[in-house]
Amino acid sequence: MSTRPLRVAVVGAGPAGIYASDILSKTDLDVSIDLFERLPAPFGLVRYGVAPDHPRIKQIIVALHKVLERGDVRLLANVEYGVDLKLEDMRQFYDAVIFSTGSIRDAALPIPGIELTGSYGAADFVSWYDGHPDVPRTWPLEAREVAVLGAGNVALDVARILAKHADDLLPTEIPANVYDALKASPVTDVHVFARRGPAQVKFSPLELRELGHVPDVDVVVYPEDFDFDEGSMAAIHSSNQTKQVVKTLTDWTLKDPAEMTASRRIHLHFLHRPVEVLGEDGRVVGLRTERTALNGDGTASGTGEHHDWPVQAVYRAVGYFGSPLVDIPFDDLAGVIPNRGGRVVDVDGDVVPGVYATGWIKRGPVGLIGHTKSDATETIRHLVEDVVAGDSEQGPSVRTAVETEPDAVTEFLRSRAVPVVEWSDWELLDAHERALGEAAGRERIKVVPRDEMTLIARARRVQG
Repeated sequence: MSTRPLRVAVVGAGPAGIYASDILSKTDLDVSIDLFERLPAPFGLVRYGVAPDHPRIKQIIVALHKVLERGDVRLLANVEYGVDLKLEDMRQFYDAVIFSTGSIRDAALPIPGIELTGSYGAADFVSWYDGHPDVPRTWPLEAREVAVLGAGNVALDVARILAKHADDLLPTEIPANVYDALKASPVTDVHVFARRGPAQVKFSPLELRELGHVPDVDVVVYPEDFDFDEGSMAAIHSSNQTKQVVKTLTDWTLKDPAEMTASRRIHLHFLHRPVEVLGEDGRVVGLRTERTALNGDGTASGTGEHHDWPVQAVYRAVGYFGSPLVDIPFDDLAGVIPNRGGRVVDVDGDVVPGVYATGWIKRGPVGLIGHTKSDATETIRHLVEDVVAGDSEQGPSVRTAVETEPDAVTEFLRSRAVPVVEWSDWELLDAHERALGEAAGRERIKVVPRDEMTLIARARRVQG
């Protein structure tokens, strides 16, 4: 039985990766954990996927920060798996590798016209307004009328950011270029389309209620879009969340149109299935939807009745999708790493020794951020079982690393001229962003360009 610490790499420093690292560090194993992140900053979806006007959700970073500042999990950021090091490299330094790379691409929506100019994925838009360093810093906000396709919180975020007046976003960490673009936007109406009824939407009650408090923006719902079948009633009676969502939406149907005097409107349409993005000269000029009807079990079918909506931009918020990783099995249909309880399996269904997955890349982009804790618990439980079985010779040994000194991997990255950002480096960048914010009366102003982020974070190393 080996007496050396187990060497584990976690790839992806968002909530899933940090939760997995934290849970693993609290097991009975003597373990050394390195947390890799391809960006110069940790926290993943919380930093680059949560709307800037949702500081309550962004407070999750406080708990994640506490895990990393303890020092028993080493952050190695600005290191890209598949580029700076691959699986064969990691096997040299680690006994086990856990992938927690999430889902950052937009799921496809295969309808005619979706490829037209003016048709966008919500994930790209979110990355833009959140200051993600890997996306262009310009965004064409030229439409007066916009369609958002989807019935989840991301659709609400996109609709709200598009409709909200830019000055109301100034207290947030919104980047200056995003503020300038939104300030110049001519938008007046944002239409959100859901293919099923009010009881089937995936809005959280708080996010939906917040929509009704956006200054100078009216929320418009239509009584003719309301239908509740047996499946809907069952969902309302069995879920307090669904009940709250339906109540909020129903209350909005009672609003007097004469009281709606805001300069901008968000329209919520139910029982409308997008069937075609209409174009002219290669650009979006409208959206065609088909009226749907509930089938009795909460599902919906088309009725053959179509409606054309004059919009000049379309945003699809129909879900996120995982990206394949070099040398790792991938399910192209589901957009996940195939696995059994977090143990990665190959095309034949055989377990890939020492390779695990957690978070959205494991189970798909469903659930809230907090749900990744239980997900990580399952993966870590199986990793521990494998280690214990190997140490007791009741299974194959997991302790297969050749270079077991923690400095070996950093020397390897240094030899490849990878500008690694460790926790103390990130603290410099974090302090810099907070100082920028304080000067403007805000909590933080993000540094957006990747090179600038890296330069600020590694200033002490460069000077030394």
